[in-house]
Amino acid sequence: MPRFCLALLWGGLACGCAHFEPKPVSPAQTASALEGRTLEDPGLRSFLEKNLPRAAAGGLPRAWDMEMFTLAAFYYHPDLEVARAEWAVAQAAIQTAGGRPNPTLSVDPAYNFSHVNAQYGLTPWLPTVSLDVPLETAGKRGHRIAQARQLSESARLNIAATAWQVRGKVRQALLDFSAARQREALLQDQISIQRQILALLDQQIQAGALAGVEAVAFRIALQKTQLDVADAQRDAADARAHLAESIGVPVRALDAVELAMDFPDNPGAANLTSDEIRHEAMLGRADVLAALADYAAAQSALQLEIAKQYPDVHIGPAYQFDQGDNMWTLGLSAELPVLNRNQGPIAEAAARRAESAARFSALQAKVLAEIDGAVESFRASEKSLALLQDLAATQARSRDAIAGQVSAGAAAPLDLLNARLEFAVAEEGRLEARVKRQQALAALENAVQRPIELITPGVVERSPAETKEKRP
Repeated sequence: MPRFCLALLWGGLACGCAHFEPKPVSPAQTASALEGRTLEDPGLRSFLEKNLPRAAAGGLPRAWDMEMFTLAAFYYHPDLEVARAEWAVAQAAIQTAGGRPNPTLSVDPAYNFSHVNAQYGLTPWLPTVSLDVPLETAGKRGHRIAQARQLSESARLNIAATAWQVRGKVRQALLDFSAARQREALLQDQISIQRQILALLDQQIQAGALAGVEAVAFRIALQKTQLDVADAQRDAADARAHLAESIGVPVRALDAVELAMDFPDNPGAANLTSDEIRHEAMLGRADVLAALADYAAAQSALQLEIAKQYPDVHIGPAYQFDQGDNMWTLGLSAELPVLNRNQGPIAEAAARRAESAARFSALQAKVLAEIDGAVESFRASEKSLALLQDLAATQARSRDAIAGQVSAGAAAPLDLLNARLEFAVAEEGRLEARVKRQQALAALENAVQRPIELITPGVVERSPAETKEKRP
């Protein structure tokens, strides 16, 4: 019967144990899975439909904008997968912190070699069974749980901070790609005008009204513009690759979608510079809250070390069968904090709390500097854009005036082409100012961590394959 009870106890313990399941990581399979990611994945489509408000009414639009690409990055990006995995580890640590110490069962058999036992028919074996039940004191378990929960909250907030970084990379890639494509279009217009100017100059040279050297500067300018077009095309290709990287998909995954992009004016962007938003960012940014959770965890760690000054109590009931007598004992033990009162770990925990407080202050100072710099950059970019818009408007009026003079015969067609070229150059400058304003707005948005749409449906850029099919 004792053997059966022992076997039953052992079987019950074994049933409650976790078992190891190997999950090897295959580099080949991981690489194949990464290369096989597409924007037409059913899981991604379902994720977009659930998280995109406008998809509930009319379904997913054909042209992908920043919001859709950002959601795709939230679905695919490896940095977010790492942040989620770190949060899962921190959550599991809460269960570890809440575990209670197990009792210890000891069996101490003894044997009596005295001949008296055999004389009186007594068993020479003296079995002893003892149990050690530890009891934690001073709320140590509660402090461990509090520390683990605060670290878990920090890990959860780190997901939000990582999501902001991912969103910023997607936005920057889209801005770069859109700016490169629009710059290329403006440069192509300049090339068209420059070729018309050269055609008129060649006619005058052939008629002997102009020396050939007069057209050299225009030919050099045309070649420079053609080089600028090649640079814009290279920038667009680089931005396209960066967009795929920021989402977490291969570049060819972008061939199946249309890119809808434009630079809206964002009239509400000025609200991001208000003192109220600035104050909220100082207190409510994800990384600020995460640092605050880290400080709370350091404080709980200090409380735990202080609680360790008070020893735990061990209750030790024991049973011994001695020469036919059943003997029971009840022991009570505790560590005597005479030589060591845990002063070293307490000092370390206090220093870590001070370090965490210093890190929090440094982070808030960094956030303040980011906000101040972003606000100043944004205001300067708005002034620059306003000046260049006025310049472009002046060039447009001059172009229209010269066009009227050409119609009236008071000006030559070459004058109108030069005016159109000056206006195209002014438009390129205005585009650059708009890009800088959007970059400043992006920095401001990241500084205050308040979303504002920077890219909305507008000019549609199709994939190279689709463009080739539609080309006449």
